[in-house]
Amino acid sequence: MSSHHTFMREAIDLSMKVLLTKQGGPFGAVIVRNGQVVGRGSNMVTVCNDPTAHAEVVAIRDACATLNTFQLNDCELYTSCEPCPMCLAAVYWARIPVLYFGNSRKDAASIGFDDDFLYEQVALVPENRTLRMIPLLREEALVVFQGWVDTPDKVEY
Repeated sequence: MSSHHTFMREAIDLSMKVLLTKQGGPFGAVIVRNGQVVGRGSNMVTVCNDPTAHAEVVAIRDACATLNTFQLNDCELYTSCEPCPMCLAAVYWARIPVLYFGNSRKDAASIGFDDDFLYEQVALVPENRTLRMIPLLREEALVVFQGWVDTPDKVEY
């Protein structure tokens, strides 16, 4: 049995634990570095009253705290379900280069989760989304961006 299967089974076990304890949605994730689990997460949305507490985000936060870094470019993510757009973006921001998933976003949609709907919304131009997006005070906001550009000793990410 490959280590990939072992790590994926751990992610699936985390999702089952959440299901059985009724403490969130049925999702789990583990982050691995050099063959060792460095981060674990299960869905904690309802437990924490935090809509961003998805398994992947929780695992990323755990791994970053464990490794004392904000970039996980030498890690792999194993997740029980294809990430929603928010989690996928978090994976990109964390610079994780490899992601393994069990269930698909269509599987998640079939049991009532919004993953597929959100993917559809992200692909639309802002004017066609169900979320109203209204530009406001851009010129003032650009001053801060210019300050970022002008800061020589910033930590880039």
